[in-house]
Amino acid sequence: MTEILLCLLALVALIWLVDVFYLRGPDLSAFDRPLGQSHNIGKAPSEEFKAVVASLGSIAEILDRTPLRQHIALLRNYLDNVFPLTETSTLFTAVDAGGVAAEWVQAPNVDSRRRLLYIHGGAFSMGSPKSHRRLTSKFSELANAAVLSIDYRLMPEHPRMAGIEDSRSAYRWLLDNGPDGTAPASAVFVAGDSAGGNLTLSLIAWVRDQGLRAPDAAVALSPQTDFTLGAPSLKNNFATDPMLGPMFKSLIKVPRTLLLWGTWLLTRLRPCDPIASPVFGDLSNLPPLLVHASEAEMLRDDSRRYVNKAIAAGSPVTLQTWTHVVHVWQIYHPELPEGREALEEIGKFLRANS
Repeated sequence: MTEILLCLLALVALIWLVDVFYLRGPDLSAFDRPLGQSHNIGKAPSEEFKAVVASLGSIAEILDRTPLRQHIALLRNYLDNVFPLTETSTLFTAVDAGGVAAEWVQAPNVDSRRRLLYIHGGAFSMGSPKSHRRLTSKFSELANAAVLSIDYRLMPEHPRMAGIEDSRSAYRWLLDNGPDGTAPASAVFVAGDSAGGNLTLSLIAWVRDQGLRAPDAAVALSPQTDFTLGAPSLKNNFATDPMLGPMFKSLIKVPRTLLLWGTWLLTRLRPCDPIASPVFGDLSNLPPLLVHASEAEMLRDDSRRYVNKAIAAGSPVTLQTWTHVVHVWQIYHPELPEGREALEEIGKFLRANS
């Protein structure tokens, strides 16, 4: 009996040691200080915002009464149809982007020599070019560019690395191919939201390390930057995040050690690997980068820590936060005033770095 107990204690100690010294990565708490431009300070939420929050409550109720095994299919269908594009002047054209399924998105009269790679969000397991057409059509207008919106491979059907590889392949292809055929790009941008923001940040570091042409600028909307789940706002903002809070409420109670081991086994990547968690990488010599986050969302400190570390490394990175809005609130434009304001800031940034 004593031998069994000792073996169990040794196993627990091994699990803990691997967690602390192999999976978590270095302590990032030094980068928790506030930084950046804050918007909507002192403003009450708009009536349109209250309607957004109410709509999120309805999907949470549906998830509660749906078997867990059906959640991904339900959420994929919901996300593909919840943001219909009302304007009809944007052109959408399916394309094979170097082996990656994608579509060109062109607002009227944009310069197709200017190109923007857009990487959609959806927790790496949902989302598509269709689900994000409200954003990609607006980014085409703001950047005066043809947007390549990629349909990267999703989990769980594909490993986590598949989406990373698809982003890299599409970026290489974008440099020399546009909607009118083979031709070098005159300007290049990268943007993404949430999981796509993670892929955006991972991509720009890889582009730098590969010696490829750097983007003229990049934009990350509410990006996840830390797969080790170490940011304080993951727990501190659980109750104030009406989108991510209900979706991930079952995980909040799970010990972090178990989550890290599960992430490692599921993704086949160490949670602190900079490929999956860009905040742990070398953040020097990055292109001009604009990061947006909500002060109320669970991923706020993912953005804060990344931006503070990047600035300390000398990179031209800017963080803009809004007080009360939901995760990736920009997609709720044009109805949401806060979304319109955020997109105006993005337009200013892209024009300043063209």
